[in-house]
Amino acid sequence: MSGSGAREAVFPTRQSLGLMKSKLKGAQTGHDLLKRKSEALTKRFREITRRIDEAKRKMGRVMQVAAFSLAEVTYAVGGDIGYQVQESAKSARFRVRTTQENVSGVFLPAFESYQTEGNNDFSLTGLGKGGQQVQRCRETYARAVEALVELASLQTAFVTLDEVIKVVNRRVNAIEHVIIPRTENTIKYINSELDELDREEFYRLKKVSGKKERDAHAAELERAEDKDAAMRKEKASEAERHDMLGEEGNEDVIF
Repeated sequence: MSGSGAREAVFPTRQSLGLMKSKLKGAQTGHDLLKRKSEALTKRFREITRRIDEAKRKMGRVMQVAAFSLAEVTYAVGGDIGYQVQESAKSARFRVRTTQENVSGVFLPAFESYQTEGNNDFSLTGLGKGGQQVQRCRETYARAVEALVELASLQTAFVTLDEVIKVVNRRVNAIEHVIIPRTENTIKYINSELDELDREEFYRLKKVSGKKERDAHAAELERAEDKDAAMRKEKASEAERHDMLGEEGNEDVIF
């Protein structure tokens, strides 16, 4: 039987057929939209993956330079330079703010670094000796922090996109392999049942029409027989009237 397989439990009617066709059309439209969304997110995911690779390579080079710069400061200034920086810093000059980027309806968090103006707590750091090395180390670590913030932003977007792509792909696969085939099987089942009902109705009408024709023919034969019987009866009555008058079978009398 056509339409066998997984299908919806519906009663085969014209109304159910229309509802199933509307559902199928909506499922196909949703599948196309989710497919395009998945492709757009996958494209952005690959771009972010490439940028993460570049950012990690850049991070390695920047941190290498920063480590050498810190070694130069430690050699030039001596002692614990970290303690001096902590004592001289009153507020953070390097700050991070969070923004959002909309990619096909998915809001990706993005981190952006910036430096506040008019705040230079490091102006006296290394004033006695090694001032140039301290300033150069400070600028180097500022670039390192910028690279770190960029890498953190990319990795956060990477994790978010990875989860969203998995959800979207699951929905696409569910619509493509479950909902659409089930709806199509339901439509085939309803069409087959309606065709069967049409065949049964046609056969019933044919039988009813044949019975009506037979009944009409029988009635016509009955009317014809009744008419013949009436004519025979009329002829018999007429013959009986003639016999009563004695006009037949009597010889002429001659006086």
